[in-house]
Amino acid sequence: MSGFPTLQPAFTIQVTIDAPLGVGSASRQNSLQVVPMTGGTIKSEPGFSPAIDAEFVGVGNDYIHADADGKHLRLDAHAVAKPKDDADLIYLNYTGVVTMVPEVQAVFAGTAENGSTPFGNAFTHFTFETGSARYKDLETRVFVAQGRFNVEKGKPTVVEYRVSQVVQG
Repeated sequence: MSGFPTLQPAFTIQVTIDAPLGVGSASRQNSLQVVPMTGGTIKSEPGFSPAIDAEFVGVGNDYIHADADGKHLRLDAHAVAKPKDDADLIYLNYTGVVTMVPEVQAVFAGTAENGSTPFGNAFTHFTFETGSARYKDLETRVFVAQGRFNVEKGKPTVVEYRVSQVVQG
């Protein structure tokens, strides 16, 4: 349809997470949980420019509020990544919504079976900031993603995002 944007596959982001820290909230109806992001990677899809192959550095966090009815989570995540081939750093932030279907509830309860939840229950919007001339174009583009949870008993949970750039249709 004329005038509607399309999506160009950009990269896959995998975020290793730790157990949520239940902070609570004395002033809000929906309490805060902080999910530590203990590692992760960003890998470009073939043909996407600028090409990125980066690893998360430092400590990131996802600040999550559940809706009052418990049916959705509101994400606000912050992390820093370092490309493997240079010293530049890239700050990334994503916000989004996760629908609490039974498969996702099991992940947060620690009762999920090995495997991946289906895509389609977690959608996010990514923004980037960097001092690098090589990656500065990321700051002026619009990126959206859908995510899923990858669970393997005895290992940390990995959230996988398939990220696309919004482009002219």
